[in-house]
Amino acid sequence: MNSKEFKSLFGKIAKENDYLQAFGGWYKESPECIAILELQKSKYGDYYMLNVKIFIQGSFNTNYSPTKELIKSPMGDIGKQIMNDVLSFDKPMPDELRTEGLKELFSNSIIPFVSNLMTKANIIDLESKGEIVLLSSVKKELEKLMK
Repeated sequence: MNSKEFKSLFGKIAKENDYLQAFGGWYKESPECIAILELQKSKYGDYYMLNVKIFIQGSFNTNYSPTKELIKSPMGDIGKQIMNDVLSFDKPMPDELRTEGLKELFSNSIIPFVSNLMTKANIIDLESKGEIVLLSSVKKELEKLMK
């Protein structure tokens, strides 16, 4: 499997999980948040890093939509970078194993992470439990939005 085939497979699995494609990334929206998945090719090897970014609607007086600038934004209100062997072509792997590993990455990591962060109430709850860390400016914005 080459890089182009891998991105196509990633997009297929993302679509199966209700993500829409735009500007080289994938996104999912709720009334309160928008989640972005962006594969970032490494400059140092033949592998990708997966950037998962969550933008909270209304934060910083902004209503977000899936624009090129948003998809390519270096960070969101909440972010996570995922590195996994299935994203690395430096580590040879049979196509079937890479495909199954990518499906598992979605089901075990991406879907739970994103699903838990699609409402403001959940974000506050996870932050209070110490499961995520919010930048102080994002925390203040979220508190303003919840009043």
